[in-house]
Amino acid sequence: MNSEHCGTATAVGVRVPADHRHLLMLRGLTETALLLAEFGLDEVTDLQVAIDEVATGLVDVAIDGSTIDCDLAVDAGWITVCISAMAVTREIIDEQGFAWHVIRTVAETPTADVGSYDRIRGGYPVTVEFGRRSGSFAR
Repeated sequence: MNSEHCGTATAVGVRVPADHRHLLMLRGLTETALLLAEFGLDEVTDLQVAIDEVATGLVDVAIDGSTIDCDLAVDAGWITVCISAMAVTREIIDEQGFAWHVIRTVAETPTADVGSYDRIRGGYPVTVEFGRRSGSFAR
């Protein structure tokens, strides 16, 4: 978990290898957490699409042998999603691209941060965070 970017709220964290084969596990665990947090099925689907877009993009640029970390924090009907990884390049967040459009459509307050190169870990720390209030995007 990357608590320096995700705040101090109590969170459920999921960490999977940065490999496309493990995204199914990430999807299942985050879906379960969202359902247990009493988000509606449409909200769960929307958030899952946003989480999947970010996680897939991070897997594509993750350093070999690294992980994708996903933290979900719920407080009074508000969820914060924080997804982080170590990337081989700084140029990974296209805020004009499709994935970012999806996130802006289904969530509030999206942010992306790419840190300085970490010589010890061999890559750039990347964190994408967004939030959503339950019931805030009525269909």
